[in-house]
Amino acid sequence: MSNNIAGKVIVITGASSGLGEAAARHLSAQGATVMLGARRANRIQALADELVGRGGKALAIVTDVTNRDQVRNLVDTAVQEFGRIDVLINNAGLMPHSPLERLKTDEWDRMIDVNIKGVLYGIAAALPHMKQQKVGHIINVSSVAGHKVTPAGAVYAATKHAVRALSEGLRQEVKPYNIRTTIISPGAVATELPDSITEPDVSERIHKFYAAVAIPAESFARAVAFAISQPDEVDINDILFRPTRQEL
Repeated sequence: MSNNIAGKVIVITGASSGLGEAAARHLSAQGATVMLGARRANRIQALADELVGRGGKALAIVTDVTNRDQVRNLVDTAVQEFGRIDVLINNAGLMPHSPLERLKTDEWDRMIDVNIKGVLYGIAAALPHMKQQKVGHIINVSSVAGHKVTPAGAVYAATKHAVRALSEGLRQEVKPYNIRTTIISPGAVATELPDSITEPDVSERIHKFYAAVAIPAESFARAVAFAISQPDEVDINDILFRPTRQEL
């Protein structure tokens, strides 16, 4: 029985660690061709080499999702090298929590650039190809913070609520092209995400929380695979998952 993953060309942003890295390994093991995008060239190249060494197909392209030309190049290269793009996983994200009163405006700008504009640039790069193909799947990564707001997390939550709004608008608009859309909203998953927090008191609190409850990044990879593996007529639009121990 086909898993509906084997042979698909899947582009992943933020693929150098955490959720993106786990998804790349999991999907490659199921027969997908993966195009890896991230800023850290050595990390994504090492991952691509690992996957190819295991018999998979993988290519790494240095990509900063805040640069629309680099995101377009990532997607266009996938199409040039492999003939198509079947799935885009807009995964790159930052989470530098801080109370609003501390006025970390540079961090607010960076979150908006990566978490919102990066998703939009991915959509802009992939959508023309998928419209022409009359098939495709765009997976946008939100968060539990896209459903709930917490102190020190207001701007991050705003960006992740925005991802959900954009995804729902996209879902409604792409029906004529047979394109599927999925929002995946993880809770506390063991990644480097808390390392982007620069405020010492907030960082300590979040790291303690993650140490107590976070689950492996493979949990995200399995959610991605579940959404992709459904028959083409089934569109899994929203997946929200948490560690069993997570209260928020």
